[in-house]
Amino acid sequence: MITYEFLQNYWWFIISLLGGLLVFLLFVQGGQSMIHSISKTEDEKKLVINALGRKWEYTFTTLVTFGGAFFASFPLFYATSFGGAYWVWMLLLFSFVVQAVSYEFQSKPGNVFGPKTYRAFLFFNGIIGTFILGVAVATFFTGSEFTINKVNLVNFGAAGNVMSGWDNPLHGLEALGNLRNWCLGLAVLFLARTMASLFFVNRLDHKVLHERSRKYTLYNGVPFVVFFLAFLIWTLVSDGYAVNPDTREVFMEPYKYLHNFIQMPVVLIIFLVGVVAVLWGISGTVLNKSFNKGIWFTGIGTVLAVTMLLLVAGYNNTAYYPSYTNLQSSLTVQNSSSSEFTLTAMSIVSLLVPFVLAYIVYAWRALEGKKLKLEDLKDDGHAY
Repeated sequence: MITYEFLQNYWWFIISLLGGLLVFLLFVQGGQSMIHSISKTEDEKKLVINALGRKWEYTFTTLVTFGGAFFASFPLFYATSFGGAYWVWMLLLFSFVVQAVSYEFQSKPGNVFGPKTYRAFLFFNGIIGTFILGVAVATFFTGSEFTINKVNLVNFGAAGNVMSGWDNPLHGLEALGNLRNWCLGLAVLFLARTMASLFFVNRLDHKVLHERSRKYTLYNGVPFVVFFLAFLIWTLVSDGYAVNPDTREVFMEPYKYLHNFIQMPVVLIIFLVGVVAVLWGISGTVLNKSFNKGIWFTGIGTVLAVTMLLLVAGYNNTAYYPSYTNLQSSLTVQNSSSSEFTLTAMSIVSLLVPFVLAYIVYAWRALEGKKLKLEDLKDDGHAY
């Protein structure tokens, strides 16, 4: 029989998987942040922008789906974080809005701002969108400053009114004062740029950009590894936000996230497989000039590693959105989820997800039958 607890854990897995897919698709933002560095001439810039322009909607749609699924399955997180740390989320959403505007209007007739303005918007989205998202996810491990007033927080989905307040006037921007948050933010930024370089190697039919992209795979891959390892090691040796399974009391446990990996060996194995796949895609592209499939190894590895990292943040009696100013206000999979009826109804709809993913794969392959070259843009009525 499907229990309420199973549904809560099931939806945390769905959220984690969507988060992994989102981080993979951030290669679009990574490429936007390198428009002026990886491409030198106007033709090169047009080729890079159009290669990314054929993919930007995947990232935007996944972001919206991720946010919508989070809102429906864990509304207390949505209310607390979006209602309290709103400067972080508004900055993130603004960067994605200007991205959509840039792709749609930069090549339109009568564009009074000129392409340079819209390319600056794309650069802004490429840098800010990736970095801020990484910082926001890092707070799942480092904590935030909020207080929730609720008589029965343990049974949030059953009854009761919730009132939450943010304990810092910066409303989320205080996360930038934590060095560990910076480590993950920079790791996500450089990972996105690394995957963009791998994407260009795989997708572009342009010798100069092809060779330049291999170099940028190394230039961005090294700082990504450094910042990611710094965040990971720091997190594994730090105290974590544990939950007493009997009383639901939140307390600090030394090496909590390391314990989570050890106590969930399947999660640990898949995480390590993902990390190895990421490194294989990067090293293979840098060391072997005939290897152009790095984006798929690194992309799949990213999905696996990020998904498992988010599972570690929420499974095994762990507060996935902790408050370090009021430990008992910390959010867990159990105390922040929707009602059993809502999760059950959503679970039925989620059965359609594999079909949607299959369609995306089919459409991707149908549209990307050959590498993109400058000549293709001349006959394309929807070139950016």
